[in-house]
Amino acid sequence: MDTNLPMNSQDPFAPAFELGTVVATRAIMALAERGLMWELYLSQHASGDWGDVSVEDSRANTGGIACGDRLLSAFNTPLGRIWIITEADRSSTCILLPEEY
Repeated sequence: MDTNLPMNSQDPFAPAFELGTVVATRAIMALAERGLMWELYLSQHASGDWGDVSVEDSRANTGGIACGDRLLSAFNTPLGRIWIITEADRSSTCILLPEEY
């Protein structure tokens, strides 16, 4: 994890950026019924832990917090790979399977 994230001096556990409205696809909700703890991965995403992305993508995400770019995390879960995407305007965050993109 890159440690150069903007920190909230009042609350070091505060999210590194706004998530907006959080939505999940039907496929994610079906996996949740089978035990996928998507909230954990969402929390990691919000803290700037981008999961299983390349070093280049991690750096782009970290820079994207400051300049308002779209943010993408990818996590290899016990139930398969998931993506979490926060839109550039921070209006929404979607949790989905890569094949749903």
